[in-house]
Amino acid sequence: MRMMTTIINNLIKTVSMKNYLVLITLLVSVSVFSQKKWTLQECVTHALENNITVKQGENTLLSIDQDVIAAKGNFYPNLSANVNQGLSIGNVELFQGEFADRTANTTRIGLNVNQTIFNGFRNTSVYKQSKINRQANELELNRIRDDISLNVANAYLNILFNLENLEIAEAQYNFSVQNLEQVKGLVDAGVQPRANIFDAEATLANDEQSLTIADNNYRLSILSLSQLLQVPYEGFDVEVIEVDTPSEALLYDDVAPILNYAMENRNEIKAAEKNIESSQLGTEISKSGFYPTVTFGYGFGSNVFFSNLVNDEDAFFEQLNNQKSHSFNVNVSIPIFSRFFNKTNVAKSLIFEENSKLNLEQAKLNLESVIQRAFTDAQAAFKTYLAAQKSLAAQELAFDNSQERYNIGAMNAFDLEQARFRLINAQSSLVNAKYDFVFKTKVLDFYQGKQIILD
Repeated sequence: MRMMTTIINNLIKTVSMKNYLVLITLLVSVSVFSQKKWTLQECVTHALENNITVKQGENTLLSIDQDVIAAKGNFYPNLSANVNQGLSIGNVELFQGEFADRTANTTRIGLNVNQTIFNGFRNTSVYKQSKINRQANELELNRIRDDISLNVANAYLNILFNLENLEIAEAQYNFSVQNLEQVKGLVDAGVQPRANIFDAEATLANDEQSLTIADNNYRLSILSLSQLLQVPYEGFDVEVIEVDTPSEALLYDDVAPILNYAMENRNEIKAAEKNIESSQLGTEISKSGFYPTVTFGYGFGSNVFFSNLVNDEDAFFEQLNNQKSHSFNVNVSIPIFSRFFNKTNVAKSLIFEENSKLNLEQAKLNLESVIQRAFTDAQAAFKTYLAAQKSLAAQELAFDNSQERYNIGAMNAFDLEQARFRLINAQSSLVNAKYDFVFKTKVLDFYQGKQIILD
């Protein structure tokens, strides 16, 4: 009994040690993951490799590849083989008025080849259309990838923006803590009234609330990027990039080069152009219905027959060899009246072709509108940034002056708080203007085919 107890205790210790090791391994894994700082390039690469829409687009290309193979197969002959085994039992009339009970076995084998010689160039047009559709879908997939890259960069910038706002809120909170201690000292010295302590405490409470909001916004921006990348939020963090102070050098002087490049190179424009080519080939496919179809056929076959009424039939393979036959045929099908089927198909194809051309014009108008808007926004954002710089400088001077006046008792706590509030707004406005300008210039870089980088 004592030996059994010892064995059980050892087992319990072994299991506990295994669980402990597993727990330690998990904690180490989580710690390593939490220490990883995602760079912008890593975020973009991960998004492009794991995004569901991108994967669906890649699967669509694989499906279209099969369409290309099938269209190419229309040029090859169709080959089929057939084997038929028949059994008949019953009375048959052998001669006039003479019947017999016959059991017959019939075996037939055959090989058929059919080749389309001409069908109004339909096969050629279908093959060309399948290849163009493949190119159009690939361009559409590239457009999706571009949009995802831009969205990731925007989300990454949003994290940096909220981080700077959080730092401002932390600085203001720390200032309020110090100011409260200073006010308490002045009150104890009899320089200021005790009511100023309550004002300082109220200000500290407001700054604490602002700090909580800023921290929440920062965490939400990290959550948004983690969801965009489809990675766990816990432990996810990004590498902080010091975004340099924007300068006028980032601005584009003229929007025309951006528009010209985009019109020639953007994937949505190229895809729309490919769709026009596809629709034109669709019209050619519809017109092929008016042409005659010429097909060639070849058949090879043989048969074997056994009956209980005859005892001297040749052997199976001998009959198969003796009764071989070949057949050749050429078929010409000339459409005369198709109940308006061909006519309506061509009419609809022409309408679809016209719509494809309109889609291209609309894509160009949309692209021009987006670029013009981004260019104008970038110009306005830079002016806003310059104005925010001047405003911050003025508010810093005003606040320093107000604080000196407050310390000597020439200004009350309410007026000091108003000056500080204007300073905080100026700081937030500058951060907002800074990242707004940076992102809008990156959008213009994006439409000019430049890689999105933050420096």
